[in-house]
Amino acid sequence: MKQFASLVLLLAVVVDGVSGGAAAAAAADDDDADRRRPDISFEYHRYEELRKALVSVWLQCPSVTRIYTVGESFEGRELLVLEMSDNPGAHEPGEPEFKYIGNMHGNEAYLCNQYQQGNETIIELVHNTRIHLMPSMNPDGFEKAASQSGEIKDWFVGRSNAQGVDLNRNFPDLDRIIYINEREGGANNHLLQNMKKAVDENSKLAPETKAVIHWIMDIPFVLSANLHGGDVVANYPYDKTRTGSTHEYSASPDDVVFKSLARAYSMYNPVMSDPHRASCRKTDDDTSFTDGITNGGAWYSVPGGMQDFNYLSSNCFEITLELSCDKFPSEDMLKSYWDQNRNSLVNYIEQVHRGVKGFVRDLQGNPISNASISVEGIDHDITTANDGDYWRLLAPGNYKVAASAQGYLSVIKKVAVPYSPAARVDFELESLVERKEEEKEELMDWWKMMSETLNF
Repeated sequence: MKQFASLVLLLAVVVDGVSGGAAAAAAADDDDADRRRPDISFEYHRYEELRKALVSVWLQCPSVTRIYTVGESFEGRELLVLEMSDNPGAHEPGEPEFKYIGNMHGNEAYLCNQYQQGNETIIELVHNTRIHLMPSMNPDGFEKAASQSGEIKDWFVGRSNAQGVDLNRNFPDLDRIIYINEREGGANNHLLQNMKKAVDENSKLAPETKAVIHWIMDIPFVLSANLHGGDVVANYPYDKTRTGSTHEYSASPDDVVFKSLARAYSMYNPVMSDPHRASCRKTDDDTSFTDGITNGGAWYSVPGGMQDFNYLSSNCFEITLELSCDKFPSEDMLKSYWDQNRNSLVNYIEQVHRGVKGFVRDLQGNPISNASISVEGIDHDITTANDGDYWRLLAPGNYKVAASAQGYLSVIKKVAVPYSPAARVDFELESLVERKEEEKEELMDWWKMMSETLNF
């Protein structure tokens, strides 16, 4: 997966905390702030430089950051993650989890800088969201690509990992399974549930792929984006077409939500959202692009992609961000790419606080994990985390939301969902065992009454 798109404004690119309606008005102030700051360095980071950069961020903001690894690449480089949260290292009940995955890095210090400088948007995000930034999923490929001499880099050098595996074609093809289930009936979510051992034993999966699969399935991520280069568009599921054709609009059950998420990114990127933007190459077919977004299958079919895997194996909604025409732009272009994307990157993180959220508990207040949250009319369920908390991304509208769990009576509630923030909807489920005991007691009371009345 040659995800070193075209920028170095990477993952903590969640910078300068302007987003939403304030983004355009604050753009000029951001430019002035960038020029004033001496610590901004728009350059590529090789693996060892990346490690040092991440440690530097942690040392600067130790109370809200943590560095951890999800595994190793084929050549033994760690797949590092920078976490930002007011309680790093732990999932906080009720707080959603967000991730960016890329293969370019630099400027990871921005969130930290803005947090320390009192930026209200960033402070609110850090205090109410657990943010995970993986600068490089393919560090081996990046090292190979960055080792090329000259300004112009070969697109295909470093695209794959050290084994020659294209990581964005290497995830289990869950689209194939969901398309069968659509026709014949079957599960509509968590299609790899209880199959971690099978993942580990699958020799076709690269070590980087296996590590990220476990990461996705172990943490209750709600929203994500992976960053690429080669075009300028926000791409949303499904990536693989239903019929096997090269180009075919392939809507997921959450097509409306995904379009809204993709637009939340593209609308603040002046290049991506430009309706008159020329194609990156004369031979490109970008007829599926509208408002800077595209359905994956409508653009071109991709089996084994990471964004569809997220959606079909977990609760996580993921889109793919193509951020530059060049796969490996020159360093002197990185500042301009940062300027184009910084507001979009912050605004996209804020989308994790949309839809409905809440807790599912029993009548004694105990959390019910792995309960299903279903929305009438949308054939894709999500499940509760260990603390019984859930987050269900939805577009604005009126919905019927149901909570159900094995051994409990289901509950359905009506909810009006605004654009943001997420509507709070909690559920209390009654145990079937408790219900049977109640019915038994009621029957005994009835029988006692009848016996006394009829002098049995």
